[in-house]
Amino acid sequence: MTFTLRQIAGRLQAELIGDGDTVVTGVAGIDAAGDGQLTFLANPKYAHHLKSTRAAAILVPPASAGFHYESQDLPSGLALLLHPNPYYAFLQALRIFHPPPPAPEPGVDRSARIGRRVQLADGVHVGPNCMIEDDASLGAGTVILAGSFVGARSVLGGGCCIGPTVTILPGCTLGDRVRIHPGTVIGSDGFGYAPYQGHHHKIPQVGGVTIGDDVEIGACSAIDRATMGQTVIGRGTKIDNLVQIAHNVQIGEDCIIISQVGISGSTKIGDRVTLAGQVGVIGHIEIGAGAIVAAQSGVGKSVPPGARYFGSPAVEFARQKRIIASMHSLPEHVKMIRSLEKRIAELEAQIGTSGVSIARGGNAPTERT
Repeated sequence: MTFTLRQIAGRLQAELIGDGDTVVTGVAGIDAAGDGQLTFLANPKYAHHLKSTRAAAILVPPASAGFHYESQDLPSGLALLLHPNPYYAFLQALRIFHPPPPAPEPGVDRSARIGRRVQLADGVHVGPNCMIEDDASLGAGTVILAGSFVGARSVLGGGCCIGPTVTILPGCTLGDRVRIHPGTVIGSDGFGYAPYQGHHHKIPQVGGVTIGDDVEIGACSAIDRATMGQTVIGRGTKIDNLVQIAHNVQIGEDCIIISQVGISGSTKIGDRVTLAGQVGVIGHIEIGAGAIVAAQSGVGKSVPPGARYFGSPAVEFARQKRIIASMHSLPEHVKMIRSLEKRIAELEAQIGTSGVSIARGGNAPTERT
């Protein structure tokens, strides 16, 4: 599959600077791109690759976005495609050269089991060894791949893609175009127990899970059903692999939840929040809209909207940087304190010969009796 740069520029709505008849055969990262390939530059820290790249063309931001390509030492013949968001444009280029595989043919595999009163809309595909329990509903074009389970009374919207060995337990609701990767469990019991007479007694988990349109959930994640009511994942939120979301959590729209995040019960997360890898969030707090929590942070209290938090316990980013800088200087501080203690002891010894002692922590010498 090949395209000219002129064709690619048109499809990406990018401004072309260079030979539009140049043939492009594929895409690659800036440090690996070779002859005939398209690459991109979105992060200035990779700009040093511009001098050595062998790519035929590169997607870059326009001068109005602060990238002055005229001053760059570019290889001869390298064409530029100017786009306000080169990373997004490169995503579109990937789709041009690597279109998604065709959807599986509609129908139900002979090894699948379909319960009573199940509603299958037009274009639904149910793969081998799947189980769809009673009163479940699958929207138009939804695909259930091999070995997956959809529990009773669950409702899946149109255009969903449920990967192999996914478990959707009874009473869950998924919107349109939800994508769930292999091994994930939706609607498992929340972790709730009442202590009584020295034992832990299970609290019935009678709520459900509601997932909005265009949500994507990575492999081997778990989203627990609510104790009562609903655990909610808002429209457009993207969840990475190995994420745990506990009962009654409320996640807003267009959030990014990265791998190995754990969110405890009844926490509320606003729209467009980012939780980086291995963030742990205590229960019954709120993280405001637009907040960012950096990797490996432990969030023990509510985070205001738009804030940037880091560390364990997580605090405001600039403050945490000062704390870390101080910690790195601790050996020098300890050395200085010991030197001062030694000097104070020497002064006390000198003054002590005249019958006067310096009181530690005081401001003036005291006479000995």
